[in-house]
Amino acid sequence: GVGMLFMISATNLMSLYVSLELSSLCLYVLAAIRRDTVSSAEAGIKYFVLGALSSGLLLFGISLIYGYTGSTDYATISTTLMANQGDVPVGAILGLVFILSGLAFKVSAVPFHMWTPDVYQGAPTPVTALFAIVPKVAAMAMIIRLLAQPFHGIAGDWSQIVIFMACASMVWGSFAAIAQENIKRLMAYSSIANMGYALVGILPDIKDNAFSTNGTSAVILYLSIYMIMTAGTFAIILCLKRNGEAVEKISDLAGLSKTSPFIAYCLAAFMFSMSGIPPLAGFFSKLFIFQAAVETGHYYVAVLGVLASVVGAYYYLRIIKVMFFDDSAAAMDQDHSLLRRYVALASLAIVLLFCINPMSLLDQAQLAAGSLFR
Repeated sequence: GVGMLFMISATNLMSLYVSLELSSLCLYVLAAIRRDTVSSAEAGIKYFVLGALSSGLLLFGISLIYGYTGSTDYATISTTLMANQGDVPVGAILGLVFILSGLAFKVSAVPFHMWTPDVYQGAPTPVTALFAIVPKVAAMAMIIRLLAQPFHGIAGDWSQIVIFMACASMVWGSFAAIAQENIKRLMAYSSIANMGYALVGILPDIKDNAFSTNGTSAVILYLSIYMIMTAGTFAIILCLKRNGEAVEKISDLAGLSKTSPFIAYCLAAFMFSMSGIPPLAGFFSKLFIFQAAVETGHYYVAVLGVLASVVGAYYYLRIIKVMFFDDSAAAMDQDHSLLRRYVALASLAIVLLFCINPMSLLDQAQLAAGSLFR
């Protein structure tokens, strides 16, 4: 947690790297915390090896930026790049490419997503819930700050990279999830698609490459709602046990509405929200993201996002179909954890009642986004 806070508030590329490694090393340990389980150990090793590769890419990118700008300080890098606008060294742009590649791993954006399904499935479910929420939100905040401050002067160069990652993540996350039978793997591909939607809001204006305050506020709102929906969904997944064993296959949820109606209806609400069905919170989060894309002139990205969202709705609604319309399987164990129920109920209340006053959270997001450009 401390590493993630330092990572977001860093004003120097070296302090960013050190704080990123501080948080990453803890996550590697958490992934493999069940040492007696092969799947957990495998998840930890995969995460560590690929994480080390991404750290190498990030550090190499930082070294190139230092070499071509003479500094690792955000303000100095911004001033140097702005002074050389129109004649930015190719090496500096290459360094930015390596930095974005390293950071794309942290948010599991395509094509650096390969670790996500295996780690989500192999890690203990509480750890998977942590991976799906906290590091993703922190890394996305770090990317926004990095692009909005030191590299805002070369937005025309990095916008092409972000467009590719956003479009590829939305499409791959939506289509790859269709074939999944394990609910944790499905949530992994869902998170890949969701990070793609969030990246759409970062895109600068297509005319003057100006950073969009509305887009940034839409991303903050989107991540806030994504965090709430994901927390509620994993609280429900943690309740899914049969004969003391965790249930992870989607087919095992058959008839859940009859045997465990509370779990079924909560999970259905979260699935509807994630698929963007109005008037749930997930609909508004996607609406604001696509509005920001249209405002900045990225019409084709917005259209692709809407189409990917339609495809994604299939696998969310498939879970609802299994729970409510398939023949009943054996009943789930009665879950006595009040904390899980409180988390699920709190998330459910926000998802259902957000439509009453959606602008209040958006106003707060705009204030937060405005602080980046002072």
